[in-house]
Amino acid sequence: MNIRKYCSGISAAIAIILCAIACDDTTQDIGISVTDKSDHMEISTDTFNVATQSIAADSVFAITTIGYLGKVLDPETNAYVTGSYMTQFHTFEDYDLPEIAKMESKNENGEIIADSAELRLFFRKFSGDSLAPMKLIVYELNRPMDEAASYYSNYSPEKDGYYDANSFQIEKAYTLADQNLRPDQRADANHTPNIRIPLNKTYTDNNGKQYNNFGSYVIQKYYEDQSNFHNSYNFTQNVVHGFYFKHSAGLGALANIFATQLNIFFRYQTSADTVAVGTLQFTGTEEVLQTTSITTSKEAVKRLLNNKSCTYVKAPGGIFTEVTIPVDDIMRGHEKDSLNTAQITFPRINDTQSNINSPAPPTTLLMIPKDSLYTFFEKQQVCNYKTSFVTSYASSANSYTFGNISNMVKEMYRNRGRSDNWNKAVLIPVTVQYNSTGEMTSCQHDMSMSSTRLIGGEQNPYAPIKISIIYGKFE
Repeated sequence: MNIRKYCSGISAAIAIILCAIACDDTTQDIGISVTDKSDHMEISTDTFNVATQSIAADSVFAITTIGYLGKVLDPETNAYVTGSYMTQFHTFEDYDLPEIAKMESKNENGEIIADSAELRLFFRKFSGDSLAPMKLIVYELNRPMDEAASYYSNYSPEKDGYYDANSFQIEKAYTLADQNLRPDQRADANHTPNIRIPLNKTYTDNNGKQYNNFGSYVIQKYYEDQSNFHNSYNFTQNVVHGFYFKHSAGLGALANIFATQLNIFFRYQTSADTVAVGTLQFTGTEEVLQTTSITTSKEAVKRLLNNKSCTYVKAPGGIFTEVTIPVDDIMRGHEKDSLNTAQITFPRINDTQSNINSPAPPTTLLMIPKDSLYTFFEKQQVCNYKTSFVTSYASSANSYTFGNISNMVKEMYRNRGRSDNWNKAVLIPVTVQYNSTGEMTSCQHDMSMSSTRLIGGEQNPYAPIKISIIYGKFE
């Protein structure tokens, strides 16, 4: 056989293996024959019991890209859950409007005005009944939100003076299934469900000047100083501070608002004899602040915590599962070995009573060290798969599996004894976003209605949670 033909241009190590294969039809001992005995890795496995318990989070970090609006009854706790949110608006750099001379929408004094204005609250997901009659109040914020502040879900914009009785406000009655649309329009694949809030009543600014609607105020501010529209910071500080969307009445629906849009409509000339309709559009996005306020019964949460036969992961009630990893036991006798894999599965306990309104299991769980419970979200971190991991609910297995948290176990071992929580991790329901290359770009608390019971707890009647370990050691 021409060995040179097959080995030419290949690295020495690979060439040796290929040449050996070519020269000997018997390959069962090939690894031994070309590898020094000192390089052999001995593999061993073991399993350990993991202790778990439910813990309550009084509140969670609430700067999110999703706003939660409405009120529902949680059938698991028989307690009410209410959501409201506030948001700022993003403007593109160098926002441009037609020249004043081309603007057709004017009042009797010759001032540029808007023909109309509106807010649109877009959602795809919700809990409850889409036909439930609901009501909200929109308040204009008196000042911009503080970019340096850490807003939590129990935060009250009213107590902190972001709005008051004198704030510009609009009331809106609605259902999530917009009855103003025909059934075929609601079923259209291009239709995104939304709550429409007109902003066409008289608006008075801080200087006492009146406008026919809120949109006219924004347009006139543009022609006064266009630099205020060149970036989101200037726009938020000097034009529109933002809005607070407060649930005010109704029961039965909680919407996950993924985009809040401010639309302003006007007419302008495109040629000497042609007039077109233009739109100024601003959206609450991740470039600006948005926070959600959630209220629920703490007593109802305590009742679930008292159930020691399982653990809970629940949102937005704020119950997480604490996991105590037996790090010392895992590493004992293996201090110099390689910890290749550490896999742990959390099986669900199915509900004994089926209820169409029961919260669904969380879609995604985050596992982080307990000491990072607050800083992870406040610093807006994403998973590094060293001290933070995510996994999705596997319906076929009815469980959540973290395939390999060996890096976390090793990090805990290095930091053992540095805090009371050095060997503890927490399971948290989250929403995650990825870019086009699959890189995680955000990881936030999921405050939609979700809940599950997991096998575990201090009085667990089922098999205990296990962590499976694979060690590697060179001879």
